[in-house]
Amino acid sequence: MSVKVEEALELIYNTATKNSLKILPIEQALGFVLAQDVVASHNLPPFDNSAMDGYAVKISDAGKCVKVTSTILAGDDSNDTLQAGNAIKIMTGARIPHATECIVPIEEVVACGDGILLPSTLQAAQHIRMCGEDIKNQTTILTSGERLFAHHITLLASQGISHIKVYKKPRIALFASGSELKMHFESVAAHQLYNTNTPTFFARAIELGCEVDFIGTAIDTLEDIKAHIKSALNSDLIITSGGVSVGDADFTKEAFQAFGYDIFFDKIEIKPGKPTTFGRIGDTLALNLPGNPLAAALNFELFGQSIILALSGEKSKYLNVITAKMKEDYKIKAGKRTLIPGFFDGEFFKPCEKFAPGMVSPLAVANAYIIVDEACGFLACGSSIKVIPTRFSFTSKERVDLVSR
Repeated sequence: MSVKVEEALELIYNTATKNSLKILPIEQALGFVLAQDVVASHNLPPFDNSAMDGYAVKISDAGKCVKVTSTILAGDDSNDTLQAGNAIKIMTGARIPHATECIVPIEEVVACGDGILLPSTLQAAQHIRMCGEDIKNQTTILTSGERLFAHHITLLASQGISHIKVYKKPRIALFASGSELKMHFESVAAHQLYNTNTPTFFARAIELGCEVDFIGTAIDTLEDIKAHIKSALNSDLIITSGGVSVGDADFTKEAFQAFGYDIFFDKIEIKPGKPTTFGRIGDTLALNLPGNPLAAALNFELFGQSIILALSGEKSKYLNVITAKMKEDYKIKAGKRTLIPGFFDGEFFKPCEKFAPGMVSPLAVANAYIIVDEACGFLACGSSIKVIPTRFSFTSKERVDLVSR
């Protein structure tokens, strides 16, 4: 069944559902997607404290010489009460004494008699960190569906949270098919090629927060491809490359059918990547990509990444675009949605000077791509386009239009 790009993405998001759960120590939760709301259990700061090394004083003592009666260090369990005409020396982070009205930094006072001379102007609550000004007790600080980054771990630790419920990372199984393919650690004959697709998908799936199993490279026989499929069925998603076209040795779809492959689409109205296929065997999803390296990589970015995002449990599960301008005039053969790799410099997008479905070098140059509408035959220099980055994840909670027109 041939589908449009939007229909393919709709089928992906209607089929791929968030993964199961597990509990992790927060030290191991980096990169996982949160599966619970997190509510603060106490105020932060938990008490009014000093933001500076200085003196706790009264506003009414501005411009006066006051006596320093004691010192409070951070961590001291002090119950001192400040009296008018006095000052209490205090260190950063220490609980402020009762009846304190402001903190004067050490560098703003001078010695006078047996005490210190305060500035002539004092401001209420100056240099005091108020209880709960950062986080208030019982407020929601993180919500289910957020991917955990380093500074989220900071929040969790601030509340004394040791373990957290997360979605399991999508488990991806990868293999390529093609008797002409050899792995990069093998020797190749003159009629053979290195398998670049599987290492590419492996690296990108790791970048996208997956657990990845490499099943190997299958030769072009039904039996060998079936053996690779059987080894991959304990995963959430199988991604293959090669063998999905109509050549004499293209057996991938036939091999998958032997396992009861339920195909949602087997052609997409896109260039390159028309034979891209998506389906399911039991609870395991499968994405069959073309064998040509650039075609496979670009379709992985669009469809493979969308499946992974849908499986992850992340709220922001839809690919997003950055509005940019064309660096130069660019002619396109109209008639089909086209994926064009290129380089985005933060303002302008420049298509790769030379690229074709079977190439690998454009992948190292490009950091983004655009999807050009089938009716478009020319993009003028300076015209507005929609860039989809590949060197970092840029997603949205809502589905957005990905196509440049």
